[in-house]
Amino acid sequence: MKKDFLSITDLSNEEVAHLIESAIYLKKHRYFNILENKTLVLIFEKPSLRTRVSFELAAKELGGNAIYLSPSEIGLGKREPIADVARVLSRYVDIIAARTFSHQTNIELAKWASVPVINALDDDEHPCQALADMLTILEHKGHFKGVTIAYIGDGNNVAASLMLAATALGANFRIAAPNGYNIRQELWEKGLEYADNNNCELVWTKDVKEAARGADVLYTDVWVSMGQEGESENKRRIFKDYQINEKLLRIYAPNAIIMHPLPAHYGDEIAKGFLNHTQSVVFDQAENRLHVQKAVLLHLLGALGMGLNT
Repeated sequence: MKKDFLSITDLSNEEVAHLIESAIYLKKHRYFNILENKTLVLIFEKPSLRTRVSFELAAKELGGNAIYLSPSEIGLGKREPIADVARVLSRYVDIIAARTFSHQTNIELAKWASVPVINALDDDEHPCQALADMLTILEHKGHFKGVTIAYIGDGNNVAASLMLAATALGANFRIAAPNGYNIRQELWEKGLEYADNNNCELVWTKDVKEAARGADVLYTDVWVSMGQEGESENKRRIFKDYQINEKLLRIYAPNAIIMHPLPAHYGDEIAKGFLNHTQSVVFDQAENRLHVQKAVLLHLLGALGMGLNT
């Protein structure tokens, strides 16, 4: 049966760890012809820098091809039904990566596609980002067990996938978010299950200081995601105290690395200049998207391990 990757929960804990191990190897050895004559299609309803470039390069550096389809070219569910798009593309390509506004769209694509479908971001999760984040944490902290990640801000798609990946690997995860802005309950309960199985901590609090105290990682993301621009002023008022800044770092988490998936809104969720802080690993995160994307492509196409000495 084909494999899809719509959520971190589509992987076993062992598969999460193996993908990260494979990404480490692929970072050291970038070019292979494992995917020769294989084609990835990118279906994007939202604009992208890191996701598009990293996926296109990942396919090409593994010897494959990549085709990008913009919103105007495909019109998912508008110009043409999702089911028809999925079935047509399955006759042409070997794997699909979709960046959509709705998780339901990705579910529908996966239902009708006979080739693997990757969630390249939707309103529920951003699983490839989370794998790159955990790879970055491993590079800088050396392990997962006992590492504490403090996520400051909106419990959005990035937060949900990071929580699931962290607890799957045995890292502690704390989120500081206002009432009504924690991670969606269904995903939170899955995180609690992972945390219980892997003997790690999962905590939600409204108190930024409580979340950050003694953390090894300070992580944040934009308060207003793409498609939520109408909520900008209201969210800035609600989240005004949920910022990573010099005071939070110096007093509560002096040894923490600073993480952000980008793009950033300087002066909102992160203080101006903080992406260039000596403890920032933000651009390591961005680079690691490429190496994780390769591991995901190989895993879903059943080629992980072929020609690799991992």
